[in-house]
Amino acid sequence: QVQLVESGGGLVQAGGSLRLSCTASGRTFSNYLMGWFRQTPGREREFVAGISWRGGTTYYINSVRGRFTISRDNAKNTVYLQMNSLKPEDTAVYYCAAEPSISTVIHTTPSVYDYWGQGTQVTVSS
Repeated sequence: QVQLVESGGGLVQAGGSLRLSCTASGRTFSNYLMGWFRQTPGREREFVAGISWRGGTTYYINSVRGRFTISRDNAKNTVYLQMNSLKPEDTAVYYCAAEPSISTVIHTTPSVYDYWGQGTQVTVSS
């Protein structure tokens, strides 16, 4: 089992920045593909960014590429999502997710991921 706890959400004005953190406990964090997803009421959970087990491969959806950066520190069992130039449409509950994988393939489908955090709210005001 892996337990994931997100932090760093909050309220920010458009154009501002936030950094989300997700700290894992349990199994060996470094053997996991990590992803960030987001969800708004009435919509399906959406993939935002993912990072491979060693951090060498990352992938972003088009709408955040160039504004968001995913990174990980395996020594701290933590994955980060640095969000810059935030827009109102980035408002959502953000979740981190983990999947046991030592491949460089970044999965974007939520059902692939075995473990999820509780989510952290990000609200961007216009």
